[in-house]
Amino acid sequence: MEKTVLKCENLNKKFGKKQILKDVSFEIEQGDILGFIGPNGAGKTTTIKLILGLQSITKGKVQINGYDIEKQFTKAISNVGAIVENPDLYMYLSGLENLKLIANLYKGIDPKRIDEVVKLVKLENRIKDKVSKYSLGMRQRLGIAQAILHKPNLLILDEPTNGLDPEGIKEMRELLMDLAKKEEMAILISSHNLAELDNLCNKVCIIKNGEIIETSDITSIKKEAGKQFQILEVDNIEKLKELLPKAIISKNQVKIEIPKEQIPEMIEKLVENNIKIYQVKQEEKSLEQAFFEKTGGNHIE
Repeated sequence: MEKTVLKCENLNKKFGKKQILKDVSFEIEQGDILGFIGPNGAGKTTTIKLILGLQSITKGKVQINGYDIEKQFTKAISNVGAIVENPDLYMYLSGLENLKLIANLYKGIDPKRIDEVVKLVKLENRIKDKVSKYSLGMRQRLGIAQAILHKPNLLILDEPTNGLDPEGIKEMRELLMDLAKKEEMAILISSHNLAELDNLCNKVCIIKNGEIIETSDITSIKKEAGKQFQILEVDNIEKLKELLPKAIISKNQVKIEIPKEQIPEMIEKLVENNIKIYQVKQEEKSLEQAFFEKTGGNHIE
């Protein structure tokens, strides 16, 4: 049984009379990479600030490794690494000097751990260069190196791929998957890059207007979202169109909205009319498609 690292229970946040979060609940287990997604203004950054103790909780609680973030702050936060927005780096110092400065803030971080972290983020060849000479992707990786120096088991990242080019995004993805697997970290990522989260996360939590509308593994969320389309490959598209007038034809591909249970009946009908069927498969939705179907589009009510 995996260990629950982060547990948010019925989190509420008010600014004056305005309710920002309403009964937000979710949890992350060891080794999970959870994508925290929602429209602009949905409450993602506020939730992260409550988890990190950067804002007070109006009602509800956050537990990290069983410790309450408000009542046992030091113990709760001791195993957390985080980057909210951009990492804080001294541009005129080298990457190594930046890491040594951070290491001094913790007890018991020796040079071996610094070397280990540098290898994890793949900065061995550039760690002695000034940060001002780093690409944006390298700075992000150095920021993560700072965040994991003290061996946290929870890593929280707010928009970690912002401004990165495709190569930088790929490097970031590989790094985070390595951390989840090799260091057994639980990782919470808030991001607008849904295509990237689709390749990275095993779980997703969707928030809209301050409320959680779904938390599940990523495969289930994509399967359950909205309409079910089947994709057909046949020998006679024109004849199929006569039999199935609701079919959508695009670039020699036939798509039809039909539940899985009705596929045998549809196949029987086509075969009876001498249409050869080469393939029938369910359309695989992207996380982006599932998100828009579940939230009704990227807007704030």
